[in-house]
Amino acid sequence: MSKQNISLNDRYDLAKSPILLNGTQALVRLMLMQKTRDKAIGLNTAGYVTGYRGSPLGSVDMQMSRARKFLTASDITFQPGLNEDLAATALWGAQQAELRGEGKFDGVFGLWYGKGPGVDRSGDVMRHANMAGTSTNGGVLMAMGDDHTGESSTVLHQSEFAVIDAYMPVISPAGVQEIIDYGLYGYALSRFAGLWVGLKTMKDTIEVTSVVDGNPHRLSFSTPEFSMPDEGLNIRLVDDRIEQEARLIDYKRFAAQAFALENKIDKRVWGKAGAKIGFVAAGKNWLDLTHALSLLNINNQEAKRLGITTYKVGQTWPLETKGFSEWAEGLNLIVVVEEKRKLIELQIKEAIFDNRQGCRVYGGTCQGGEFFSAKWMLDPVEIALKIGRVLIDEGRSTDGIKAGMASLNAALQLDNAEEIVERLPYFCSGCPHNSSTKVPDGSRAYAGIGCHFMAQWMDRETLGYTQMGGEGANWIGEAPFSNRTHVFQNIGDGTYNPSGVQAIRAALAA
Repeated sequence: MSKQNISLNDRYDLAKSPILLNGTQALVRLMLMQKTRDKAIGLNTAGYVTGYRGSPLGSVDMQMSRARKFLTASDITFQPGLNEDLAATALWGAQQAELRGEGKFDGVFGLWYGKGPGVDRSGDVMRHANMAGTSTNGGVLMAMGDDHTGESSTVLHQSEFAVIDAYMPVISPAGVQEIIDYGLYGYALSRFAGLWVGLKTMKDTIEVTSVVDGNPHRLSFSTPEFSMPDEGLNIRLVDDRIEQEARLIDYKRFAAQAFALENKIDKRVWGKAGAKIGFVAAGKNWLDLTHALSLLNINNQEAKRLGITTYKVGQTWPLETKGFSEWAEGLNLIVVVEEKRKLIELQIKEAIFDNRQGCRVYGGTCQGGEFFSAKWMLDPVEIALKIGRVLIDEGRSTDGIKAGMASLNAALQLDNAEEIVERLPYFCSGCPHNSSTKVPDGSRAYAGIGCHFMAQWMDRETLGYTQMGGEGANWIGEAPFSNRTHVFQNIGDGTYNPSGVQAIRAALAA
């Protein structure tokens, strides 16, 4: 057996595969792979990465900086944004680079990154830029870092509806391999349909490490037959907002669906035609579903025997309905496993409305009651118990399903002990926050975004907070109606530069 020379830098060596890397490093390799794919078809493109870090995308800056020599060698520029919306504006500019005949390259493919609240604050530029469109040889991905449980955020957030409001397609990878695969698909879609594309990431799918196939030429994408308007769907130098909206609504959404159908981004995974019960999921919830089925002792062969089929959605909006309808043909029941506000479920109901043939759809509700809640999150145990009960009610009871449910219920019975010790998070030893968050007797303070947020559960007379960049602006509105004449406002140095300085200026002006 020959000895292999293995290095950590293999993750960015496109001649090496398979490779070990985490989800954030996959974004770096994605950019390198797109450059290589373009070069192979005779395109001289460049790449541009910009955004603002935040969990679960908190290490993008670090990984891009560490890989700078690889990126530079591939004409890829990494430039962290001052804040999220200015970063998105810069990407809009990158799509215009060759429009006036002044471009150095055939096109610029771009990657924006930011956590969910940053998606929210970028809504204005997202709408403008997506209506304008993408370069024919460019394309834009928006990596949206979502925190469904608020583990490192002041809100529990889900970004899909924010980008859909701007008419951007959404793709939802279920792990590191699919961050690369769906990323390449996203660039091809972005170029074809002239749309920015949202790439949903969560801690469950990006803060993980996997061995993946890193061959940049492993995937190929086909261009569907589609009736394009005059001058196509991509960005134009001379354009008008009215025509932009018309192209967006009359063509671009349908172009995205046509591209999804042509390239089979959604697919049947388990089961076969003729099944009667179907399960649908995407991204993190696809991982939850497959885990839940295993807890019920159901594998592919057992699923076929029981008349069960599964459907994995890659492009969650707009849902490609032709392929879905073919999968759903003959089903009596479709169960959509989806946490937070329901997106796929509503599109499924719309898709089959005119030809239901008695098919029921369970998701947020089941037989008039709540099923998969829009609150908090879903986990495989909860999903297994609920779909296990559905399968029994539908006459699919087996010893394996009943044994799996009994084992889960027994485990839950043991998980009812009271907490005897509780240790709250606290500032690190030696951290300036230990003293800087203390206020004079009789005073009070507000928190904001950052570690000092934890002062709210300490003996610091600190209570209340704002969104990032709003620190202190709440007191502008409260002060005229309060008997208190002064409050302290904590603000992190990471907030001051991108947005907090504006709140300080507003407070001074008031």
